[in-house]
Formats: sequence, structure tokens, C-alpha cells
Amino acid sequence: MKTRILLASLAIAGFVLTGCESDDTAPIVIENEQGGGDGGGGETPTDNNIGGTQTSDLTLAIGEEYNLTEALIMTEGTTLTIPAGVVIKANPGAGVYIAIAQGATINAEGTSSNPIVLTSSIATPSAGDWGGLIVLGKAPINSVAGGDATSTSEIGGLPYGGSNAADNSGTIKYLRVEYSGGAADASSENNGFSFYGVGNGTTVEYIQAFEGKDDGIEFFGGTVNASYLSVIGSQDDSVDWTEGYTGTLTNVYVEHRVEHDKAFECDGFNTDIGNNADPIFWSKPTVNNVTIVGRGSATGNEAIRLRAGTQANFTNLLITGYEEGFDLDGDTGESPTGQGVLDGNLLATDVTFEDVVLKMKNDTDYTFGEGDFISGDGSGTGSDYDSWNTGWTRN
Repeated sequence: MKTRILLASLAIAGFVLTGCESDDTAPIVIENEQGGGDGGGGETPTDNNIGGTQTSDLTLAIGEEYNLTEALIMTEGTTLTIPAGVVIKANPGAGVYIAIAQGATINAEGTSSNPIVLTSSIATPSAGDWGGLIVLGKAPINSVAGGDATSTSEIGGLPYGGSNAADNSGTIKYLRVEYSGGAADASSENNGFSFYGVGNGTTVEYIQAFEGKDDGIEFFGGTVNASYLSVIGSQDDSVDWTEGYTGTLTNVYVEHRVEHDKAFECDGFNTDIGNNADPIFWSKPTVNNVTIVGRGSATGNEAIRLRAGTQANFTNLLITGYEEGFDLDGDTGESPTGQGVLDGNLLATDVTFEDVVLKMKNDTDYTFGEGDFISGDGSGTGSDYDSWNTGWTRN
């Protein structure tokens, strides 16, 4: 049969659609051709084709290779188990992705010597061949008015958000997503990893986004902590947060290639929707041990964009090869990014800049200097990527 998923930029039946870049996301329709069977899932698949909406557990076999023929959506109460060494090759298209819905769990535990790989089925793959991995939880977001209200994901139209900061969506370790970021339209693209309202009961360690068309890793609110994050060759932002994300990121490595945007793009709220939390809160993650490798200061661009009132605590960064290190945007109204600096809620400690022309640019309407935002200039060492990058690729 044919599944039609309607995505819209307006609130529909109490849900609100999130966006990643544009403020005027157009309505879109993704159509997926459902494969054989009833889509109910259950035991290990026998033909190595996977996809469809699963209503029971799905367990893949150790060391096997699978073909993702369409969107695979794990529904509430189900578990997707992916053992070490499994390779999943996705058919081309923005509508081909893996989604772990609210109340579902993923148990994907690779190892450094035998990682799990989600990649393209095309013989000569390239960025944007397919969708990516989407995880949706019940942790707080600020795009809705609190309680257990939910928003809906940009791709798939699935609910996320709630009031359970400790929500558990499972475990993801040593998992690489390659050639993701297929575009549904000009303003709606998949990320490598999309974490929507994911709670801090979820384990996320040792993940890599490689050569994606859109963002590498994006956090839409939630409280999930993530460590050992490698993002290489993302053509949009490498790490992105919005909608009140408040987790901790530890050991992050970003490497830009010819096509790229920011290493970090950080929003206090989703500007397509607004900060609707009651009481209002902002994104305020803690970010420790970061290495960002640009392409040289002469190529322009900034490493880290902070905007829409975001707050954050950055510690121990090494930033190499950008015209600007930090660019702070905002105003004195709905996007008081600069107020966070003055209040000590937005700061960077122990940062080393190499081949960076301007360390900080203040595009807010607040008056402060570089020393008010950055302390320990020259003391950052970044993340020791060589000590934890086994299993990842640069090719």
C-alpha cells in the first residue's frame, strides 16, 4: 500500500511542526511505497529487507547486511535491536529513514572494532542519498506550552516532547550514519542524527555523522547527554541545537570540508515556532572538550553561531581555521542572547584559537566585550580525537 505523510508548517490539531532553517517551511507530502507483509515486525527478518511501521520488536542478526527499502518506524512499546557489525544500506530518497517513536526504544551497540553503519545503497554514494536516524522522546521542549504537550517532527510528522526529563529511548553506541540528509523540499531535510525531545535516560556514545547533506547531529529540545561525537563533512551545520536543549555534550570533533556551514549552530528556541514554554526556558547545554577544524581563515565563515537567546557553558575548545570563532546574534526582545553573557549563562572557558581572525563577534544589542564571554584564552586543548576515533572514517 502507499503511506502518505502530510507535513505542514502550521499547528494542526494541537501539534506544531519544527523546522531546521527556514522561517516559512512549506507544506510537503512524502510518499512511501510499503513493501510486502503487514509491517508488523516481530522476529529477525528473513529476506534482509527492512522497512514499514513496526508494531512489535525487530531484532537484526549479528554481522548481517540489510536493505532499508522505505521508512522504518518503531512504534510505542517496540524495540529495535541492532548488534555490532550490522550494515544497513538505505534505498535513495528523503522518505527512507529510521525513526524511533516516543515510547519505543533502540538498542544499537556496536564496538570500536565492529561499528554499526547506516549508509547509502548507491554504488557511488554521496551526501543526501537517504534520510537518517530519528529518535523521539518525552523530555521537555520549549516550542509547546509545557506539561505533556507535544510538537511534531519535520520529517515523518511524529510527536515528541513532554515532561519526563529522564525519559529513556534506549542505547546508541558506535554507530555511524553516512550520506544522509535527503531533502523533502527546499527547506525540509533529514539530519544524520535527529534527537527530538530525547531524555537523559537514553545513552548516546561514540557516534559519527559522515558526509551528510544537512546537519550532522541536531537536538530539538530534550535533556539527552551525548559523548564522543564525530562529525565530518556535513554540508550544513555539524552540531545544532534548538527548542530548549539542556543536555551535556562531551568530546566533540568537527571537521569541515568544501561544502559546509557552521560547526555549531545554537538556538535558544525554534524561530519558526517561538519560545512557548510556561515558564519560559532557553537552550542551555554544557559542552566540554571540543575540537573544530575549519578550512582556513581565508575561506571565511564562523565556527560557532549563538543566537535566539541560547545559553550555554563551553569548556576546553580548540578552534582552527575560521574567520570568526564565535558569532553572537540576538536582540533585547525575544532573542536576548547577549543577556546570557551578562548574567553568566553564556560563556566560553579555556579556548585556543589557531588561524582565527576574529575570536568573538557581538551582533546582539547588548554591550559586552570579548573578555566578558571568553576566559582562559589560549588554554584550550580540545578533544583528544586520536584516542577515541577507532572505527570512524575520514574517507
